[in-house]
Amino acid sequence: MEKFSHLLAFMKQAQLSYLRFFHQGLLVLLVMGFCSCGNGKPTELNLNNLRIGANVTPIREIKPVQDNKTTVYIQGKVEKKAPLIKQRAYQIADLTGKIWVVTNQTNLQVGQDAVFKGRIKYKSIPLSGQEYGEVYLEEE
Repeated sequence: MEKFSHLLAFMKQAQLSYLRFFHQGLLVLLVMGFCSCGNGKPTELNLNNLRIGANVTPIREIKPVQDNKTTVYIQGKVEKKAPLIKQRAYQIADLTGKIWVVTNQTNLQVGQDAVFKGRIKYKSIPLSGQEYGEVYLEEE
């Protein structure tokens, strides 16, 4: 019985060694395959155009516009949220400022990072001879 248990232990150890050897061999083959795919020329991809946030407009640069056709991308953290009828408004903040975004998205949480594409809008609110209007973004 003792010989049988030693035999089982040896077989189990041999199986583990085989699996380790198999995984290491597979890794070597994979690395060799990736290295051999290149033809010696540098890639033609322009990685500068692939930066995350490359087309993002800082919030401080968003100004009221006459036409409602200006589209911008903004990126920031959700600071506040307000329910609207069939929509939501989120106050988004980046390092340069804050802006409200009106959207159909209902699943964003305070503190979450978000990116929006939208049109710049301005709502005029005259009160007692003073202007309290605000620029906001309407998501497309």
